[in-house]
Amino acid sequence: MADYDRRAFGNRGGYNNRKRRYRDDDEYDRRPQRRRYEEPLHVKIRKQLISIAESPLKRTDEEVTSIATLVVENYEDAEIKTQFIDLVLQLVLEQPLKIPFIAAVISSVNINRPKAVDEVLARAGTVLKEQLQAGDWREVKLVLKLLACLQDILEGNGVFPILNELFNRAADLQTASSEDSLGLELVKIILLTIPYLMSSGAIGLEEQANALLEKTDVIASMPHALEALVNPYPGNSDVDAQDPQSVINLLQKQLQAEAEQGWKLACIPRPYTLTKKEEEGLEMPVRVEHALPQITIPSPVAPGPRLRLPEVYFSVYADQEIETVPPTSDIASSILRDSLVDTINILDYNRTATAKFLIDLDCYFAADLFVKRATQFDKLRSVEEGRSTWKPEDVAIDAVFSQLFQLPQPEHKLVYYHSVLTEACKLAPAAIAPSLGRAIRWLYKNVDQMDLELVYRYEDWFSHHLSNFGFTWKWTEWVEDVKLPMAHPKKAFMMGSLEKEIRLSFAARIRGTLPEPYRALISEAKEQDTPDFKYSDENTPYSGPSLEILRLLRAKAQDAEFEQPFTEIESTAMSLGVPNPLLPSTDAYVTAISFLGSKSLSHVLSHIERCKERLLSIGTRSEPARRQIITSAMDYWHEKPGVGVNIVDKLLNYAILTPVSIVTWALGDQLKKGEGLIQSHVFEMVSSTITKVTKRVRQIVEARNQADLPADQVALLHETLVKERSEMQKLFGVVEDALVGVAEGSVDEMAESRDQDGRAETILQGWGGRWLRVFRRKMAVEEAWFQEMMNQPQVTAGDAMEDVNGSGANGNQGELDEIL
Repeated sequence: MADYDRRAFGNRGGYNNRKRRYRDDDEYDRRPQRRRYEEPLHVKIRKQLISIAESPLKRTDEEVTSIATLVVENYEDAEIKTQFIDLVLQLVLEQPLKIPFIAAVISSVNINRPKAVDEVLARAGTVLKEQLQAGDWREVKLVLKLLACLQDILEGNGVFPILNELFNRAADLQTASSEDSLGLELVKIILLTIPYLMSSGAIGLEEQANALLEKTDVIASMPHALEALVNPYPGNSDVDAQDPQSVINLLQKQLQAEAEQGWKLACIPRPYTLTKKEEEGLEMPVRVEHALPQITIPSPVAPGPRLRLPEVYFSVYADQEIETVPPTSDIASSILRDSLVDTINILDYNRTATAKFLIDLDCYFAADLFVKRATQFDKLRSVEEGRSTWKPEDVAIDAVFSQLFQLPQPEHKLVYYHSVLTEACKLAPAAIAPSLGRAIRWLYKNVDQMDLELVYRYEDWFSHHLSNFGFTWKWTEWVEDVKLPMAHPKKAFMMGSLEKEIRLSFAARIRGTLPEPYRALISEAKEQDTPDFKYSDENTPYSGPSLEILRLLRAKAQDAEFEQPFTEIESTAMSLGVPNPLLPSTDAYVTAISFLGSKSLSHVLSHIERCKERLLSIGTRSEPARRQIITSAMDYWHEKPGVGVNIVDKLLNYAILTPVSIVTWALGDQLKKGEGLIQSHVFEMVSSTITKVTKRVRQIVEARNQADLPADQVALLHETLVKERSEMQKLFGVVEDALVGVAEGSVDEMAESRDQDGRAETILQGWGGRWLRVFRRKMAVEEAWFQEMMNQPQVTAGDAMEDVNGSGANGNQGELDEIL
């Protein structure tokens, strides 16, 4: 407490005898003003250029004029000059949808600052040469599109000489091998560049374009030998199979049709032909033409980092009563798809930005090409005749699904495409959700005709997508299919999807989202978090010693202490006439490990590491006992097979299991009449095992092809490659032998139990054929990749000695023959 108040008068109100200052007392305001901030010009130009064409509320021609004016007036600024040139090429390579608008800015700059265009073209030429040397063919295509849009300001024939030289390389590749796919990629680049040339505003190009189309027709119209392998709808027999639509063949036909119609190309925006001055009727200055830098296509061309197989056009909106995407007869279907696919695959590091571009699709193409966003499907019926009914969200989703369902494999992990669809649905639910619903229904309708690998991709995406939106779906639409037999593809899809939903949540919750007829598909046992230890029941054979094994594992006993219960189990098994007494002891051991590790993956891994030596010795002693490890783990987790598959995968990583043992178990021990092929987790197990083996071979080949490796390392890698490749071929042979029997109906159990009409066996034979197709394709892909990589030149420290001995030129072929 204070003896007195230190304030002037001790009251709460206080008092201040300073004179109150009013604004009227002075001629000006004394308060400090907030300092105004003006963006530096280079920042302003950067922002405007990056955001060009993104807003439907801004006129594109005004954006182009504004950016060009700033660049022209301030081009002497070194920072602005450098940034403009760098950013133009960066946007071309990262945001392909904006290429026509970037070209419009360059074309507008050319009017008053042609020197700037010279420098942009020089940089583009440098980038193009680098990409040609590296074999980055997508980037080559994007730079060529930019140059094609600028054809109007290029000297002479502009881009046509480059396209003609590209065709010459493609023709050489096709002549060397009819199974070549790189030549098809070069022709595809040529065909996708032509539309941008013809819409550039340049005149008198028709003759050269038609001559180029005559050349490409020879390659584009010829079916590729591997085209049938990547058909997404092979059907279950030759009768119901659908002919694949080759992307390059479609492009060729579309461009020929467009040429007959006078190259309208109505879908491509033409911002470079619109400026304010032209609209006002004012006279424009004469445009300066520029020479392209000298571009030489390497011979032989670099194959690039990815194996290329023939592309097949895939659409989930193909046969609707109202056209919501461009038909395959229209060039717009290929131009839109190509730009969207490039955007999706380039921006894999930012799924949100990718989704935003997809939603804003209509900003980047010609006006009136699409209906208004989020237009309901039923309202399309009332659209005036002659106007477009294409929905931008359908076109965008179609492009994502084309990558998700690309065969043999997409460019990125499947989960990336899952996430793009999820983000798009979150950003614009009113537009995207109904379109996704129609896509889901169309895919489900065709699930029995679809390639089996694509069915499982659909299953994975469907369950993952539902998990992001409360697991809600209109299951009542498919309620009649609940009565189908388990072997029917649609019923198998239902069961697989529900099982994967349970993996992402828990059984009780998933059952609660289902209508009553579906709930019987999820057993009550699936709700149990930890399965029971079957040997806890005294009536179970080998119960006593099995419980002792469990006790010893809990106590972290020494390995020697396990001998007594193992011996007791094996002695009892011999007395009961069991052919291989090691099997029941292995079952008790692995079941106990699975029970103790059932809390989490880290728990089971901990127990596997502790018991690794004994598990390894089991496999060494008996191959059937090694497969018993798989049987025991999968039996323990039979209600949640996804967990069992995960454990088997970890056991393979520890080399406790071998790839051949896993495939033999799945396609031998568990095959029966072919029922094992119905279960999605069996396909998951076999496919992931084979992928690990093929990945191992690829890693060795890539290591062998590294430059400047010492000769001893090359020899070691070569020896390892021969061994690993032999194991891979053996593995594919096991798969082939098992599946051919089912596909042909020659499996013993199938022949013995054939019913009167043979309908059930026919369905199982269909499963065998679908499996066989998938793994034959995988083998063909690996063979094609291996041939391509082994034919690449290898530079080692011993090359000089090889040349002296006269074997340098054919060294690779000799090694290839030995490996094959």
